[in-house]
Amino acid sequence: MDITKLLRPHILHLKPYASARDEYSGTEGVFLDANENPWGSITKEAYNRYPAPHQKHLKEKIAAIKQVAASQIFLGNGSDEAIDLLIRAFCEPKQDHILIMPPTYGMYEVSAHINGIAVQKVPLAADFQINTEEVLETITPHTKVIFICSPNNPTGNLLSVTAIETILANFQGIIVIDEAYIDYRSDASWLTRLEAFPLLVVLQTFSKAWGLAALRLGMAFGSEDLIHILNKIKPPYNINEVTQRLVTEGLVNEAAMRSMVKDTLQLREGLALSLDEIPIVEKVYPSETNFLLVKFKSAATVFQYLLEEKIIVRNRSQVVLCENCLRITVGTPSENKQLLVALEKFSERQDRE
Repeated sequence: MDITKLLRPHILHLKPYASARDEYSGTEGVFLDANENPWGSITKEAYNRYPAPHQKHLKEKIAAIKQVAASQIFLGNGSDEAIDLLIRAFCEPKQDHILIMPPTYGMYEVSAHINGIAVQKVPLAADFQINTEEVLETITPHTKVIFICSPNNPTGNLLSVTAIETILANFQGIIVIDEAYIDYRSDASWLTRLEAFPLLVVLQTFSKAWGLAALRLGMAFGSEDLIHILNKIKPPYNINEVTQRLVTEGLVNEAAMRSMVKDTLQLREGLALSLDEIPIVEKVYPSETNFLLVKFKSAATVFQYLLEEKIIVRNRSQVVLCENCLRITVGTPSENKQLLVALEKFSERQDRE
């Protein structure tokens, strides 16, 4: 399918901003093109030059790890930038829709509302899997982008491959599979299916398993045509020099990332078992991520108590299908122990009252 037929007309004909470095990608030379301060910076390191606008060197490093072409990679200021740009590129305000499957990551809906786009919602089933038939029945000619989070946030589970394949086969718009937590299940990535589905976008991030949340670098993978569109409408220097440099340096430590993932998975299993033994806990849901969704008898009360103990978790009780649930990130051994001690203490207090 010709992807340009899905674009908003003015995006198709948009002439992008011409960056000062678009015509020269070298690092050596006399740079008198961008009105930069030639004397350096007020810091010890020189940050007076604009960063590489298309992050070619970093993309080549990522491409080797992810086994895709560098031209299939878009880098954003977190995955949130890619989410926003996809909505802006393909959805006409006050006319088109996105479709989401709550409970899911909240920024899909926030970005849609910011851009004046309606949101169609098809809740997951009770087992946190896709209601495939209802999704297909909900799609209209104005449904332009479907967001699927797998492993899902906040439920922690992988969504059915068969269900996703069915949607891919029956939807003529953009399907975004958000794999923010895929490094905790690297065998399940949809990156291997990009060639089969030219309208598929896969999101990944350096914020979770890689431990680089402060650097704000997200990745979008797709066909060359689709990635070209994102590069066309992004701000010219959306990824700063410090982030590009530090992530490039960090990529050589993939083994360290894998080691941290292994430790996290081991701790997650132990934490799940320990939580399940606490009387105020009603259910610990299975997880393929670095967090656990935990159902309590009174999540709001537990949440407030933990705040008073300076233990911050995420209250998901107001989210569909997550009544009385807290989302708890797997911490270090000492952090997990502190959490468990606090919950046991609270549970004992509840027994006395």
